[in-house]
Amino acid sequence: MELTWSDVAAADLDAASLYDALVLRAAVFVVEQECAYADPDGTDLGPGVRHLLGRDDEGALAAYARVLPPDASYDAPRIGRVVVAPAARGAGLARRLMTEALAICEREWPGRAVELGGQAHLVGFYAGLGFESVGEGYVEDGIPHQWMRREVRSES
Repeated sequence: MELTWSDVAAADLDAASLYDALVLRAAVFVVEQECAYADPDGTDLGPGVRHLLGRDDEGALAAYARVLPPDASYDAPRIGRVVVAPAARGAGLARRLMTEALAICEREWPGRAVELGGQAHLVGFYAGLGFESVGEGYVEDGIPHQWMRREVRSES
């Protein structure tokens, strides 16, 4: 499945795209995973935030990730809300989504490590992209998670 990727700054995110992202995130994180939590967390439209949208040839949102910039609390950009629509799974889109998100991090914040808090059952997937577990696992909204970091890769 081929997708058209859009990297959109929060300031440029139109209402329809934000709505599509919130619907997909709710369908997977709240409904499918049976996890009642407040997904809109006040950061979607923050300064420096990037939204990565992967749309199929009919325009439906099939994959999404949010990239938060480094700030006073974190020295690295953070990739989160990584999600592939149920109907689009099994086509390798999660890896492609993460590759695109990592490219955004390198372009926007070159020379910085990248962090994420991934669901624990996906640690192997993220490790395959160069992430390493940091500290002990934790439970967020009833789901085991692991903080992970991908250090800057040196050119050798």
